[in-house]
Amino acid sequence: MICLTVSEQQEKYVRDCLPPNGILRGAADYFFIFSDSTRLKILCALCSLELCVGDLSYILNINQTTISHQLKILRDNQIVGCRRYGKIVFYRIINPSVEKTLTIGVESAI
Repeated sequence: MICLTVSEQQEKYVRDCLPPNGILRGAADYFFIFSDSTRLKILCALCSLELCVGDLSYILNINQTTISHQLKILRDNQIVGCRRYGKIVFYRIINPSVEKTLTIGVESAI
């Protein structure tokens, strides 16, 4: 059953408000990052301090392989960056929207 109660003017207004499909796909990809609790833990930790895989593993009680896998996803999506200090790689948040997104998500869950 189709319910057509909107006028042509209302339909045009709504269609004009919709972002282009490419933007919506980008937003969906961005929100995908926040759909995994392990990634959320990593991001929350990195909001506090730049950390290496070993430290993240120890602090979060998650094995290093899992941490590394999730960090690759975060790096591939330009959410975190890294710097090398000798053999150790330190990770940090590079997307300025992440902390705000995390805060909104946590506040919404309370």
